[in-house]
Amino acid sequence: MDSTALPLLERIAAALERLSPPAPSLAGLEQADAFIWHPGLGRLTAVSHVAHVDMDLLQGINLQRKMLLDNTLHFAHGLPANNAMLWGARGMGKSSLVKAAHAQANLVDGKPAPPGKGRLVLVEIQREDLSTLPDLLALLRESPRRFIVFCDDLSFEREDADYKALKSVLDGGIAGRPQNVLFYATSNRRHLMPREMIENESSTAINTSEATEEKVSLSDRFGLWIGFHNCAQDTFMDMVRAYAKERSLPITDADLTRRANAWSLSRGGRSGRVAFQFIEDLSAELSA
Repeated sequence: MDSTALPLLERIAAALERLSPPAPSLAGLEQADAFIWHPGLGRLTAVSHVAHVDMDLLQGINLQRKMLLDNTLHFAHGLPANNAMLWGARGMGKSSLVKAAHAQANLVDGKPAPPGKGRLVLVEIQREDLSTLPDLLALLRESPRRFIVFCDDLSFEREDADYKALKSVLDGGIAGRPQNVLFYATSNRRHLMPREMIENESSTAINTSEATEEKVSLSDRFGLWIGFHNCAQDTFMDMVRAYAKERSLPITDADLTRRANAWSLSRGGRSGRVAFQFIEDLSAELSA
């Protein structure tokens, strides 16, 4: 073979390898209790520290907190549990609650379990990777560990067919949903699709009820459906006080209330996210 052709053949071989993704692998699963799914790499990337807040700091969502935590603990202990959809107002702690429930389930004698030894593994999947969800579940089925697959800010737009793949997974298909996997998702939309998309489907269909049934019914595949709503003034201040107490901020309640109200007015709303952002700013100011 001509020696000048060898580098060219090596480049072609490398290009073909990049085009063909590696076989999915569970390598490194014992390293951590949280991972991010990277289908292009065919593996789970470990997350050494999950950014979460303590369960007690999530104020104004007591019922939602109990529902999701009970479901998560049941699953962690090998009991029946449901896939969960957390939907509703922005910034009210939907994704924070999922991460806090995962952390709570992995406490041993009140302390976090050593890395890779927790009862539950949290696996984050990006919205744009939902088409690979069946591949991920087939991979996780092989593991003895228990998993919560989590998709944050889930929604679908026009001409988006990924909802069919998700619905198939939630239904279980022929193989059934793996007994060691639950699917948790958050969304600002109650039915995961914009209202105009549902209405347009209805107006152009021969049978309007059947045209929208497939899309709207996706939400029904979640056995646990938890709504989050805008918080009142008192609830907002409970959130602010909880964060301020946790950080031991040197400020009077009257001053804290006045400044928190001014902050919420400048943001045009009240939520757990706004309360946290206010405390971040206040903590920096008081520490300066």
